[in-house]
Amino acid sequence: MKSLGITLCLLATSFIFAQEAPTKSQETPKTESNPPKEKANELSEVTVYGNKKQYLKVESDKTTINVRDNAMLNSGSSLEAVKKIPGVITSPTGSITLNSKGVTIYIDGSPSTLSGTDLQNYLATLPANSIEKVELIYNPGASFDASASGSIINIITSTKRKKGINASFNINYNFNKYQKPSPQILLNGKVKNLSWQTMIGYNYIDGENKTQNDQVFTTFTPNEHLIQDNLSVITNRNFYFRTGTNYKLSEKSNLLFNYNVNVANDRFVNTSSTTGTGIDYTNNSLSKNKNNNHEISLQFKTKLDTIGRTLDVTAFSNFFDKKPQTESNGLSNGNPTYYNGDVNFKLANHYLKYDFAIPFNKINFSVNTGGKFNLIKVNDKGIYNLNSPANSVTDFDFKETNLAFYVEARKKIKKFNFTAGIRFEDFKVDRAALQNNTTTNVNFKNSNFFPNVSALYEFNDNINLSASYSKKIQQADYNTLDPNNFANFDQYNSSNGNPFLDPTFFDNFELKLTAFQFVQLGGNYTIAKDVNKFIFDANPGELVSNQTFKQFDKINTMSLYASFPIPLDYFFKGKEEFQKRMANMDKMNYIFFNINYIKFDTQGYNFSFDTKPIWSYTAQAQIMLPWEIKNTLSYNYTPPGTWEIYNITKTIQEFDISFNRDFLNKNLKIGLHCFDVFNTNEINAIVSSTNLQSKFYQKPDSRTFRISLVYNFGNLALKKENTDIDVDKKNSGGGFLK
Repeated sequence: MKSLGITLCLLATSFIFAQEAPTKSQETPKTESNPPKEKANELSEVTVYGNKKQYLKVESDKTTINVRDNAMLNSGSSLEAVKKIPGVITSPTGSITLNSKGVTIYIDGSPSTLSGTDLQNYLATLPANSIEKVELIYNPGASFDASASGSIINIITSTKRKKGINASFNINYNFNKYQKPSPQILLNGKVKNLSWQTMIGYNYIDGENKTQNDQVFTTFTPNEHLIQDNLSVITNRNFYFRTGTNYKLSEKSNLLFNYNVNVANDRFVNTSSTTGTGIDYTNNSLSKNKNNNHEISLQFKTKLDTIGRTLDVTAFSNFFDKKPQTESNGLSNGNPTYYNGDVNFKLANHYLKYDFAIPFNKINFSVNTGGKFNLIKVNDKGIYNLNSPANSVTDFDFKETNLAFYVEARKKIKKFNFTAGIRFEDFKVDRAALQNNTTTNVNFKNSNFFPNVSALYEFNDNINLSASYSKKIQQADYNTLDPNNFANFDQYNSSNGNPFLDPTFFDNFELKLTAFQFVQLGGNYTIAKDVNKFIFDANPGELVSNQTFKQFDKINTMSLYASFPIPLDYFFKGKEEFQKRMANMDKMNYIFFNINYIKFDTQGYNFSFDTKPIWSYTAQAQIMLPWEIKNTLSYNYTPPGTWEIYNITKTIQEFDISFNRDFLNKNLKIGLHCFDVFNTNEINAIVSSTNLQSKFYQKPDSRTFRISLVYNFGNLALKKENTDIDVDKKNSGGGFLK
């Protein structure tokens, strides 16, 4: 806390200096009506430091991270960039959280329909250098879907639209044991009333992943002990095409159209073994997965009058399909085994929504209202053959409709900003699963109101205190419900969803202090009922480990967090040089710290281990080296502790480093990167269930070297024009009037 106090004082000092520094625009012009006085004291010198470039902006309701100009984040994939953002923690199962709360991923304001590994794979194929910025929305309000259960990470892709035709060519070359390039070209321009952008690229990435499950089956006497090892060699090949246009219908109206397509052809080569009492099993398998993802958006935006009333109408469709196929053969105590699986998955998502904004500027009051109708359909048919001449068929159908309306009001009273809203959602979810000649039908209907309220007090222009509450819901998605197998499995392993899962309801509370757009101290408390979690399970008397999802009665989560910078230039370069560099973060030396303390209280579940809170520490630094080389470093450190129902038994840590330099008047950018320098990023955890206790180990080949190159063509100084479809409102939960 002492160091944080020093930091606040330094930032306050720098802000005062920046305000006191005069600029030429502030000097009184000398005209005939205002002649100079002979004895007036005049400034002998005026220093102009330029416009301030911010990599990080902290507000009461969200934090905005600049990715495009951040060398540590803008190489590699969107998934890599998101995982390196302060406050983002990846759970042992691979899911992403923000300050301990679950995350809904938005891309250009649109909530992603994909979930589970499909979403992770999609983000892994979207390059980070296509991202302009990332918004972290901590406690989304009524204008967002109620299914935004905890927080929202909104990935905003590049929005530059310039006159004529401009281009940017990017290439990343990754190498460790495998060497593969990932090229990309970005075209954009503006002709009269039409502005446009097109992004075309191809990813070719190879990698390895080692896992081991040390499992004890407790319904046997004595207990049966199996050790399962698996090595996966993964090849991801992906082509993407993203285009967006904005046609200016009039001075007040715009028509925006976006179309994105992603075509992937992935390959997984697995070598696995299982050993135990009287068991010696080996298996080799090959899985191929072709998938296609199409997204179409159309939005009409108009200003209704001069006082600021606006109307937005958006139509959105998403089509996703995949066809994973697996063939395997092995030996079980010398006897041949085999497995064949063929799955055909299709998803369609459509919605139509409107948003209406009504400001009352004279009384510092505004109202937003809107509605949305959403339809999601999933069909998944799997045909399996496990050591039998007869095929087994699993057919899964899922349909969800949701009709929603919301109203949200904001009011400013002196130093207080208040926000209050309520959202009504009418859910209807139908699930049908045919498995082993047995049909399972589960229907869920729910009409509910989801309120949110927040208050913010402004101590001054740079320090404020905010408090918020929201009620949310998380429907069980297709990834957790579908009984079809999406992973390679054999006679000792299976993988399926649970079609009987209910939705999860959340009560989210948050209190946060924000200072100088860089510092935040806060905490949140979440009460989650009927929580769905990934777990290893086993039926009594069976030596088969099943990866599935189980519902837990209640999980209460308390999280405390702090983010603050240490301005190294103030100590090593002096006050004057520090003042100059505050106006240009691109030239500043600093370390940015993020600390999280998280405690989970899981009710209705008996642990086989002692639970304890978990800490997470992140430090990111920028160091300016000679010859205008920028050095960025990142270090993540998570010591042992209990994450939800998983006991982390060994420290998780990773150290990344990169060197970047601009050439040719900043048109050419070259970077050298090394991720997980010491090859220490691995997961060791214990998961226990009624009939099975598992010690889980996972080690990806995370130490990767990368060369990145970006070359820009065209005039970078022309005015930017936003053509991204604003599918959901950004102003929520903070009480600010825009």
